[in-house]
Amino acid sequence: MIREIARKEFRELTRDGRFRLSAGIVGGLLLVASLAGFTAWREQAAQRDAAQNSMQALWFGQPAKNPHSAAHYGLWAFKPQLPLSFIDRGVDPYVGTASWLEAHRQNEFRFRPAMDATAAQRFGDWTAAAVLQHLVPLLIIVLAFGAFAGERERGTLRQLASLGVPTRALMTGKALGVAAALALLLIPVAVVGSALVLNAMGADGLLRLAAMTAVYLAYFGVVLGATLLVSAKARTARAALVVLLAAWAVNGIVAPRLAADVARMAHPTPTAREFTAEVQTALANGIDGHSPASARGKTLEDSLLKAYNVAKVEELPFNFNGFAMQRGEEHGNEVFDHYFDELWSTYAAQDRSQLLGAVASPLIAVRFLSMGIAGTDAAQHRAFATSAENYRRELNKKMNDAIAENAGAGQAFTYQADETLWRSLEPFTYEAPGLGSVWRTHLVSAVVLLLWMGLVAVLTRRSTSLAVV
Repeated sequence: MIREIARKEFRELTRDGRFRLSAGIVGGLLLVASLAGFTAWREQAAQRDAAQNSMQALWFGQPAKNPHSAAHYGLWAFKPQLPLSFIDRGVDPYVGTASWLEAHRQNEFRFRPAMDATAAQRFGDWTAAAVLQHLVPLLIIVLAFGAFAGERERGTLRQLASLGVPTRALMTGKALGVAAALALLLIPVAVVGSALVLNAMGADGLLRLAAMTAVYLAYFGVVLGATLLVSAKARTARAALVVLLAAWAVNGIVAPRLAADVARMAHPTPTAREFTAEVQTALANGIDGHSPASARGKTLEDSLLKAYNVAKVEELPFNFNGFAMQRGEEHGNEVFDHYFDELWSTYAAQDRSQLLGAVASPLIAVRFLSMGIAGTDAAQHRAFATSAENYRRELNKKMNDAIAENAGAGQAFTYQADETLWRSLEPFTYEAPGLGSVWRTHLVSAVVLLLWMGLVAVLTRRSTSLAVV
């Protein structure tokens, strides 16, 4: 019986010219967004690889110079992107693509694509994820809003009830019929996406794509189940459509924006100018505000003279200036860790607050999961920023240690090193967190999506009776 109901629903949908038109439009947009996104990703990945290699060559190719000057010369660290970022760009357009690694300071990321966006682009990137999150649910609503309400208006629902067809069988059959029609749209796009990801990323990419597919299929299942429930309860197809379109707007537009605004109000972040001023003040006077740089330098000098039982720093078995510069870097690292950890914690608190909005909008949970699997969420940006900062600290330590160990007394800024020192620093590399780390980071989002699925499933199972008129 369920098979026959599904077959009938599928046949009616595929014969409907409106389905062919709407599915063709959505499918075309999804395919074009995927191909355009992949092409852009491939070009940007090549540019970033070339830029990183060029930076490394410039670092290795420096002439003989003072190591402290080399530390100020620094180099760029360019953030790589996982291939699935062509599906969901996440926060990448807003957080920057490169960081300048130099002595004394942890710089903010630069080159944010969003800063160069046109007015139209400020409404959001038109990616495959945008189509999946907004247009496919809208297509599901258009296909299924009249599944029960339409038959009630035509009088065929009364005939089915007179034949003793169980409501659960009707619900299951209609859901399978709509799902089969959607498969005609989604399967070809999934095949194309798999080919692109396999070519760019191999087995790990396919595993991530499978995880992302599972997330979106669960989301579509929630939308389809909710659509059928509304259609079953609404008296007319028009009423069902109005309710569902309102729910679509709340889910996709109102709730996510409102949740983001509330999160920013609940956990405000300082402006870039305020943040920089706080960091500079702490660098000068200490995190507690009572440890000026001059006092710290005097304390360090006195402790070393006492420890080595000498009268002046020139008698120390190492160059004092090189040692002091490294101590200054370590103090700066403590300051950067304090303020940047606070900033990252605020961003994490904003994300947690936004998840509260998933009570009204499952799309919020889907977005976090999608960005996480694609490698474009805030957590993975932080992972790269931490990796780049650790490399900066390693670079500065090597330069300062070279001065402390090799420069003679009073020669801290005249001592010169050569290519041997530059090449002692390994090239910067970064390995993105694995899929397991993504699931741990977004466990709450996954649970919320599962709860939505469970809620729709329970309500569907409890719909054992239908108003036939």
